Amino acid sequence: MRKSLLSLSVIAFWSLSMLACGLTACNAIEPENNPITYGESYIPHLMSTDKAAYKPGESVRLSINSLPQEPATVRYTYLGQVIKEEPVSSSSWIWQPPTEDFRGYMASLHISVSGRDSVVATIGIDVSSEPSRFPRNGFLSSYGTMSRNEIQTILDDLNRYHINYVQFQDWHWKHHHPLAGSATQPMDSWTDIISRNCYRTTVQSYIDGAHARGMLTLFYNLGYGCLEDFATDNVSREWLLYTDRNHTKIDNHPLGSPFKSAIYLVNMHNSDWRDYLRARNDEVYAIFNFDGWQIDQLGARPTTVYDYDGVEVDVQAAFGSFIANEKTAQPNKRIVMNAVGQYGQQGQIASAPVDFCYTEVWDHSNTNGYAIFSDIITNNAVWSSGKQTVLAAYLNYDYGRKGRGYFNTPGILMATAAASAWGGTILQMGEHMLCNEYFPDDNLTMSGELKRAMIRYYDFAVAYENLLRPEVPAEVNSDWFGVDITSTHDSCVFNQWGPQFNQIATVGRHVGTRDVIHLLSYRNATHLDWCDSEGDQAPQSMLREIPVSFALLEAPKRVWVASPDYQHGAAQEVDFEYVGEQVTMNIPALQYWTMIVIEK
Repeated sequence: MRKSLLSLSVIAFWSLSMLACGLTACNAIEPENNPITYGESYIPHLMSTDKAAYKPGESVRLSINSLPQEPATVRYTYLGQVIKEEPVSSSSWIWQPPTEDFRGYMASLHISVSGRDSVVATIGIDVSSEPSRFPRNGFLSSYGTMSRNEIQTILDDLNRYHINYVQFQDWHWKHHHPLAGSATQPMDSWTDIISRNCYRTTVQSYIDGAHARGMLTLFYNLGYGCLEDFATDNVSREWLLYTDRNHTKIDNHPLGSPFKSAIYLVNMHNSDWRDYLRARNDEVYAIFNFDGWQIDQLGARPTTVYDYDGVEVDVQAAFGSFIANEKTAQPNKRIVMNAVGQYGQQGQIASAPVDFCYTEVWDHSNTNGYAIFSDIITNNAVWSSGKQTVLAAYLNYDYGRKGRGYFNTPGILMATAAASAWGGTILQMGEHMLCNEYFPDDNLTMSGELKRAMIRYYDFAVAYENLLRPEVPAEVNSDWFGVDITSTHDSCVFNQWGPQFNQIATVGRHVGTRDVIHLLSYRNATHLDWCDSEGDQAPQSMLREIPVSFALLEAPKRVWVASPDYQHGAAQEVDFEYVGEQVTMNIPALQYWTMIVIEK
C-alpha cells in the first residue's frame, strides 16, 4: 500500500508540508527556476500514435509535431528488420501493421544528411490482443474540477508512454464504501481520504478517454480496510482484526491530520466481509465502467492479529481465495494485487487470477540494489508460471521529501534500464512522475532531458518487447545465461550480473533463435541502489566504438545493436568476425544500456 510502511509522524509531515509549503517555503532543493511543464515543442521531431496499444487488424494513425525540412522516409521494423518503407510528406498518416498478435514494432523517421542516413525520430507500436502480455502501468491521482482539454492533455501524455493499464489512485470516497452514494443515487462530488474534492464527471471522463486510447482502467482500493465510521455503513465489528484475543483493540494503520481517519483492518477470511465488499464493488461497476480492481494491502503486520473470536489470523493466507472469489463474481473484470515487499506473492497472489505480478519494492542496498529488481522479476515468473511483473519502485524517495525539485536523470534511467533488461517495468508515469507511495505528491518534476529520455525508454520497451519480455518457457528462467565479455578498451571492464562499481554488467537471454546480451553501465556509479534515494547518482559517460569479444558456439547470421541512449533506439546492424568460436565486434555506443542481438 502507498502508506504501508510510513509512521504516523512521517505521513503527517508529508501531508502538512504539501498543504502548507506549496511552491514557496519548502524550497531547499528547488532549482533556480521553478519546475515547468514541458510540451511537445521542446522536442524538434516527436512522433505520436492515436492509441497506447492496438488489436491485431487495427490501423495505426501516426503523427509528428514537426516534419523535417529535408525529404523524410518512415521505416517500420520488427526486431531490427525493415518490413516496410515509405515517404512521409504529411504530419499525419496511417499504417496497417501485420496481423500477427503480440508484436512490438518501431516506426523510425529518416532523412539524408550529407549523403548519410540519419534517424530523427522513432516510436514504438504494440499490437496485442491482450494487454497483460506486455503490461505498462500508469496512474492518475487527482479528480477535481478539470476541463476537457486538461484531461485530454494528461491522457495524451500517458498515451505517448504507451501506458496500457491506468490505476485510479485516491479516487474513492471511503475504503469500505468506495462509491460515494449508491448505485441508484450516486453523488456528483465527494471528498477523498485527505478531504480533496473529487467529481464524478472527472473520473468518468478519464475512464472514457483512457478507453478511447486502448488503455484499461483499474480502480484502487484496499482489500481489507475501513474508516472509523464503519459502523454507520453496516460494517460489523465481528469482521475486524484485533491485536488482542478479547477483541478490544482493533488493528489499525494510524494516519494523522489532515487525513479523515485511521484505516481499521478487516479479516479477509471473513465471508460476510467478502460479500459486503463485493456488493460495494458492484455499485462501483454500476456507475463507472472501470475494467477492474487494483487491490492494495498493508504488508506484514508488526504484531500478531486475531479475529473476533480470538483465533490468530494469517492475513496473507486469505489473498489467493479472496482474489479467486472476486474473479468468480466479476469474471470479465481484471484484477491486480499489490505485494508489499513481496508479502503474499508466493503461493497466494502470483498463482491467483491476476493479470500480472505487482510488487511494491522496499528493499534497498547501496552495493547490490539493482539485483533486487532481477530477483523479484525472476521469482515472480517462477511463482506465477510466467506472468509479467510491474514494480512500484519509488525513485529519488528521500530527495523528493525535502521539497520541490527535479528528478535526478541518471538514477531514473539506471533503474529503468535494469528493470527493463530483466523483463519488468516500473510504475512511474501519471499526471507527474511518481516519487513516493502517496501518489498525488508531485514535489519532483521531470526536466526536459529526462522527459526526452523516458520517451525513448518507453519506445524501446515497446519496440523490442518480444526480446525483453518473451513468453516464458516451460522451465521458467531456463532462458537466462551468463556471458563473459572482454575488451581492449581502457575504460571497459565487463562482469556477469550483478552490478559492480566501475564496471559494465552483462545479462544474457536466449529468445528463440536469437541470443540477447544486455550491457548495463555502472562505470561512474556513485552507489548501486536502484532507488537513488538522495538523487545523487552520477551520469554515465557515453562510450563509442567499443571493441568486444565473447564466446559463441556457432557463427551468427547477423548481429545488431540498439540502445535507448543512441539513435533514438533504432537498430543498427554491425560487422563482426567469428574465429575459433569467438565473436569480435565494435559496440557503436554505450551510455546506460545497450542491447546486442545475435541472430543464429
